[in-house]
Amino acid sequence: MRKFTSNRVDSVPPSGIRRFFDIAATMKNVISLGIGEPDFVTPERILNAGTASLNRGETQYTSNSGILGLRQAVAAHLKKLYGVAYDPETELLITVGVSEALYLALTAVLDPGDEVIVPQPCFVAYTPEVVFAGGAPVTIATSVENGFQVTASEIEAAITPRTKALLIGYPNNPTGAVITRERLIEIASLAEKYDLLVISDEIYDRLVYNFDHVCFASLPNVRERTITLGGFSKDYAMTGWRIGYSAAPPEITAAMRKVHQYTIMSAPTTGQVAAMEALATGEEYVQKMVGEYNRRRQLIVGGLNTLGLDCFEPRGAFYAFPSVARSGMDENEFAERLLQEEQVAVVPGSAFGESGQGFARICYATAYEKIEEALNRLERFMRRHG
Repeated sequence: MRKFTSNRVDSVPPSGIRRFFDIAATMKNVISLGIGEPDFVTPERILNAGTASLNRGETQYTSNSGILGLRQAVAAHLKKLYGVAYDPETELLITVGVSEALYLALTAVLDPGDEVIVPQPCFVAYTPEVVFAGGAPVTIATSVENGFQVTASEIEAAITPRTKALLIGYPNNPTGAVITRERLIEIASLAEKYDLLVISDEIYDRLVYNFDHVCFASLPNVRERTITLGGFSKDYAMTGWRIGYSAAPPEITAAMRKVHQYTIMSAPTTGQVAAMEALATGEEYVQKMVGEYNRRRQLIVGGLNTLGLDCFEPRGAFYAFPSVARSGMDENEFAERLLQEEQVAVVPGSAFGESGQGFARICYATAYEKIEEALNRLERFMRRHG
């Protein structure tokens, strides 16, 4: 019998994150510092808006592009925060989370063999989605010495005549790194010089600490060559509502909408209504969550460094990315033994690309008290092994 699965899909390994969660799900008393999901419940006003929508019987499809009121609210939000203007009618698309927005962006712009430069470590879906769209990912390594900020010179060295796009994500998952305006301006100049499209995943834009996030599309001369991806999952604790968006020039948005029409139809109606409420009234909740994440960030980074798990200071998202070198193990053995011996779940850094080797991703989107207990368990573990 012939092989029916595609070589393209077969070439992509399963997610390096899921294996550890599957093991942890069979164990008792596990503290999970692995999954990148807020432990907060969606704020009450947003919940009420969603349930009210259901009670009104709003269970039909929306426009393929999403509810116009939500697109208008997203446009106003981006203009207020970053000074970048988008037409809600032709330049905004509401998607099923940022994951769908990423899929749409790559599928809409790539022809077979087009190269996409992907700095690593990065979100686990970046390189597989390039492959699924028929493109060729060209990965480049960032380093802790540079605060995991990709540089224009590193990007330029990877450009070939087949390079079509650059895919970046700051604040970064898994490292918690942010990137300065100065470095982004250099990258923007490079994109203009080589006529590249930039896909900027900014899902963690509001989760920054003592840092001002820079929206890539707000920089000079790059708005027309940028696809901005954003959403509600992280900032408003709405992961299960599955609402994201893309902001891009009209011809790119039209191409993405075409793929969206044939594969999805529209994002969940209830989630879209809840997202409108999030933009209208959610700012106080965002600030409270950022304050609490910052408190947890300080606890975990200080604790990791004290234990010899050297960790640079993450300034965004809700991840720490310590080196595990002093344990005498590689990142996979470290994660496996920590889970088996102390019931603490973390993710090997290599799940996010080769440049994540020797590191572990530790998520602090869990209760302060659980982080304290996890650090106690890590101390026991490092006394035995470090």
